[in-house]
Amino acid sequence: MKQNEGRREALAAAAAAIAATLVFLACQRLLEPKYMDEIYEGAMMREYYDEELSHDVIFVGDCEVYDNISPVALWEGYGITSYVRGGPNQLAWQSYAIIEDTLKREKPKALVFSVLALHQGEPESEPYNRLNLDAMPLGTTKYRAVKASMTPGESVVDGLVPLLRYHSRWQDLNASDFTYFFNPDEVSFKGYMMRADVKPVGVIPRARRLQDYSLPETSMEYLDKMAALCKSQGVPLILYKAHSIYPHWYPEWDQQIKDWASKNNAGYVNLLEVPEQTGIDLNTDTYDAGLHLNVYGAEKAALFLGKYLSENYGMAGHRGEEAYEAEWGQTALEYHEFKALQERQVSTSGKISAFKR
Repeated sequence: MKQNEGRREALAAAAAAIAATLVFLACQRLLEPKYMDEIYEGAMMREYYDEELSHDVIFVGDCEVYDNISPVALWEGYGITSYVRGGPNQLAWQSYAIIEDTLKREKPKALVFSVLALHQGEPESEPYNRLNLDAMPLGTTKYRAVKASMTPGESVVDGLVPLLRYHSRWQDLNASDFTYFFNPDEVSFKGYMMRADVKPVGVIPRARRLQDYSLPETSMEYLDKMAALCKSQGVPLILYKAHSIYPHWYPEWDQQIKDWASKNNAGYVNLLEVPEQTGIDLNTDTYDAGLHLNVYGAEKAALFLGKYLSENYGMAGHRGEEAYEAEWGQTALEYHEFKALQERQVSTSGKISAFKR
C-alpha cells in the first residue's frame, strides 16, 4: 500500500514539474518579442532551426552577409545549398558561438565568416546581443556567448532565460504576440533579407584616420578559435568581405586578414577587389547608397561566390536530388514572387512596404 502511495506521489510530482515547465515555456514564448511588426532581423535567427536538409555552405556574420548574399541565386546558379546565419551587428565571439552551434547540427562543406565585424573588440548593446543570441537553444555554447557579450547592467541569467528579461512585457502585449505565438511568419529566404529598392551611391564618406590600425586582440582571438574549431571538424573556413563602401574597410585591415588567411590556410574573398568579375554596380545594386546591396547586388555576389566555391572547393551541388530540388524549388518560387511584389511596390510608390513573407 505504501509503495503504491509512493508511486502516486512520485507521478504527481513529475506531472506537476512537467506542467510547470510547459507553463514556463509558454509564458516565455508569449512574452518574447516576435519581431513581426518591426526590426524583422530579430526573427531571422530562429528560422534556421526549422531547416530539415543539410547545407553545403553556412554564412555567419553581420549585415554584410544577411543583406548581401542570396542563397537562392547560389542554388539556381550552381545547385549549392546554403544558409545565412547572420544577425545585426553580430560580433566575432557571437559568430564563433553560431559556428559552434551549427557544427552540432550539421557538417557543411565550408563555413564563410564576414570579417568586417572584426574591427569591433567590445560588446556594444543588449538589444544587438539579444537579436543574435535569444533564439539559440540553452546550453554551454549559448552560456559562453552570452557571458562574452554582456554590457554593463546585463546578467548571464537574463541572457540565458529570456523570460526573466521580458517578464514585464505583459502590459505591452498586442495582437501580433498572440497571432504569431505558434507560427510566426518567415522574414527571410534561408537567412537572406530581401530588398528590391535602389538608392545609388552619392557622396562617398571620407574615411577617418586611425591611431592604430591593428584589429582588436579579442576579435582576432576568436578568429583563431574559429579556425581551430573548423579544422577539428574538417570544415574549410573562408573569410569574406562584402562589396560595401561604409563602414570603411582599411587597406591595413585587409592586409592583416590576408596575412592571417595565408598563415592559417583559410580562403579569403574580398569583393571590393573584384568589381569587374562580380558585375556589382553601386549605382544600381544598393538600396542605401552603398552600405548594403539590394537583391540585384546580392544575386551577383552569390553567383561570384558560387564560381569561387565550385572552382576552389569542388562543390558540385545537389542538382537532380529529389529532396533538395523539391525544397529549394519551392523556396525559389516564393523568392521570385516576393521579389516581384517588392518591385511592383517600388514602381508604384517608390518604396517597399513588404518586408516579411
